[in-house]
Amino acid sequence: MPTPLNFTDLLRLLDERYVAFRSVVASAPDLDAPVPTCPGWTVFDLAVHIGQGRRSWAATVAAGPSGTGRIPFSGVPAAPREREALVDWLADSCQELLGALAQAGPDRGCWTWWGDSQSPLTTGAVARHQLHEISMHTYDAQVAVGSTQPLPTPIALDGVEEFLLTCCSTTMIAWPHEPATIDYEATEGGSWRQHLSAEGSRITRNDGTESTAGVRIRGTASDLVLFLFGRIPIESLAIDGDRKIVDQVTTWDWSA
Repeated sequence: MPTPLNFTDLLRLLDERYVAFRSVVASAPDLDAPVPTCPGWTVFDLAVHIGQGRRSWAATVAAGPSGTGRIPFSGVPAAPREREALVDWLADSCQELLGALAQAGPDRGCWTWWGDSQSPLTTGAVARHQLHEISMHTYDAQVAVGSTQPLPTPIALDGVEEFLLTCCSTTMIAWPHEPATIDYEATEGGSWRQHLSAEGSRITRNDGTESTAGVRIRGTASDLVLFLFGRIPIESLAIDGDRKIVDQVTTWDWSA
């Protein structure tokens, strides 16, 4: 099983992905080009989302454990339309967040939106989720300019686990069907099991000693995380077992 990325690696990879995102924006033939994986958005809209969001999260991280919600972007400075200035604004936005994370360290409490999940409410968890958010949006920008690349394997492997722990675990909402298990397996190594029951959904690392899951979803780590984030269809992956479970989990209304 892959080892979760440490805080130093998270910050380093965050910086690398921010550079990769800015590179796509800088080279995009048209900032008004649509982003198919983010319906209704253009490349410029995506850049604004990244810049404003990083400044908002920087303020939220800086507020520490006393924060009661995500601090909204103040609107100053606004995103410029001119390309070179926009790229510089993005760089400053990303550095604000990286600086706030580095100053806080990995263990300080921080407001997050995933309170009921298996991810902790810490700046380290924020850094981890931010890495996978920018990785997805870098992919989105690449789709818009027609030059997609697989996610780097270390990021993708960590991304599968982070998504499952943060977005697919709950004890507040009961699974409305018969108890079930799903294994998510990366061809590069790494397997995670989702346990679905009246107690909700919990994620464990699969060491191979458990009984066979009701369904197994397999693919490269990049394809798995792209599927989990809704960027590619499940048909891009191999499915063994009861497909009904996959249909049930993908249509599960977590707000019920």
